[in-house]
Amino acid sequence: MRLISLFGLPFVAALASAAVPFKDCKHKVKESIHGPPRGWSKHTPAPKHHMLELKIALPQHKFPELEQHLWEVSDPSHPRYGAHLSKEETDALTAPHPETLDIVNEWLASYGLVEESLVRSSANDWVTIRVPVGLAEEMLDTTYHVYKHVKSGESIVRTTSYSLPEILHEHVDLIQPTTMFARFKAFKSTLHWGNQVQPSVLSTSSGTITGPAGNQVNASCNSTITVSCLRQLYNAVSYNTSATNGNQLGITAYLGQYANNMDLQQFFELENPSAYGSNYTFVSVNGGLNNQSYAAAGDEANLDTQFGFGLTWPTPGTFYSTAGEPPFDPDMFTLTDTNEPYSYWLDYVLSQEYLPQTISTSYGDDEQTVPFTYASRVCGDMAILGARGVSVVFSSGDSGVGDGDPNPATQVCYSNDGLNVTKFLPVFPASCPYVTAVGATVNIPETATNFSGGGFSNYFPRPDYQEAAVSEYLAKLAPGTYEGLYNSTGRAYPDVSAQGVNFIIVYQGQELPVGGTSCSAPTFASFVSMLNDARISAGKTPLGFLNPFLYSAGYTALNDITVGNNPGCGTEGFNATTGWDPISGLGTPNFEKLKALI
Repeated sequence: MRLISLFGLPFVAALASAAVPFKDCKHKVKESIHGPPRGWSKHTPAPKHHMLELKIALPQHKFPELEQHLWEVSDPSHPRYGAHLSKEETDALTAPHPETLDIVNEWLASYGLVEESLVRSSANDWVTIRVPVGLAEEMLDTTYHVYKHVKSGESIVRTTSYSLPEILHEHVDLIQPTTMFARFKAFKSTLHWGNQVQPSVLSTSSGTITGPAGNQVNASCNSTITVSCLRQLYNAVSYNTSATNGNQLGITAYLGQYANNMDLQQFFELENPSAYGSNYTFVSVNGGLNNQSYAAAGDEANLDTQFGFGLTWPTPGTFYSTAGEPPFDPDMFTLTDTNEPYSYWLDYVLSQEYLPQTISTSYGDDEQTVPFTYASRVCGDMAILGARGVSVVFSSGDSGVGDGDPNPATQVCYSNDGLNVTKFLPVFPASCPYVTAVGATVNIPETATNFSGGGFSNYFPRPDYQEAAVSEYLAKLAPGTYEGLYNSTGRAYPDVSAQGVNFIIVYQGQELPVGGTSCSAPTFASFVSMLNDARISAGKTPLGFLNPFLYSAGYTALNDITVGNNPGCGTEGFNATTGWDPISGLGTPNFEKLKALI
């Protein structure tokens, strides 16, 4: 897609000849927030010349029909199970009404924004424009300011309210960046390494211990996690994937995270020698790069690619690097302010005819920092991927039920609705009901980690596929447990879990242990990719959206995690228990048992 700068457009002439009805229309507030979320402070008015890349979401009036398709093709008991939709079919089901296109086009043209300056998504349900702050303020009847984040020092250009002519309200779902203050981050813990080059950190523990599948596992796997450990733990030692059956695994990266190829080859030599010399397909989204200097190596990107592609080799891998939100530097006159990166990545993948059957992402932020309209729309786009047969996997977060702090005196879980009340803080996109969220475990026997993100969405109601499992868990809680701190009717997560501590990666030439649900998501996604490999080799369609299968039958082939809790927000958090729980989900994979079910 190509963006055309408006600096070259004849604004004066365009405005002089533009239609005028919208200029006379009364504006009505479309969206507003009480104020910037906790941690942000307002500074100066935004420079009028500063360029904004605004994304306008147009209503998808046939989305309920698409959602019905999703439920049917994802339900193992339905006759249409596995009959996924094509790109053309999902485009048709998400296209805006022609009247919406006409009236929005007319509104944009009234400000000199003609077709040549617009970028449209594959289904025409998103329109992207580049405009200076001054024009955006006129169009949206608002005032943009520079906001600074107290802890990180980063600056962004945002507003707390915007308006549209009343006639446009039913034709526009949302416009961003306006009220979005999310700071999407990778879910990994601090790297455990010093300033000196370390000797190999792989454990040399001898002997074996009994793994969750009842098989013998190297004792070293209780202190360090490798590709071999994961295949042993999750019962896939003897399974070999195909390089040629069409199955693929996708890994996403944001925020300037680059996968270093020298590190990858060193990792392959160390943990999967057969894969040495193999590589992945690099896809740049919205100008995303993959800088190969050692200094630019990304610990998150290295973790995801090394374990994802190391576990599934020789399945072809795709690494998506999406240019993220460049922090606005008022001193450096940053040229453009954009949205968080998911929308750009979704724009790209939904425009492609063919997609990896499994895609893993290890990024997110507190749900409440993402405007409800935007979260709903991004979540809906995840549903489109599921309807097309893609298994979309997200890590569940690394702060337990909110901030990871059990101390009531120091916890920082406050609502951003102006009331500043203590609330558990669910994570998005893990809270989206159309993705599979993965929590973290540790040790053998496995227990849930204390950082494993889990809880209940405040945005999305609980979907039918998990109603029975979650209700059973809630019934076990003592009456009044955490009353008022969480939404007991919300979408519950995580759905599943996998190991998430002491993964040995190669980073800038060193072997290092890392932890977090960023380890767990690519791990679980890799075993899903192996299951897709088995189905495709057997002439079947891929699994697609996993959750209806997991909650109806797949749970019987998972290792139930019954020990652990995830503190946060001044509490001890939720406990793991028999069956589903909001720390380990339904459990960790047993590949051979799952393969027998599919």
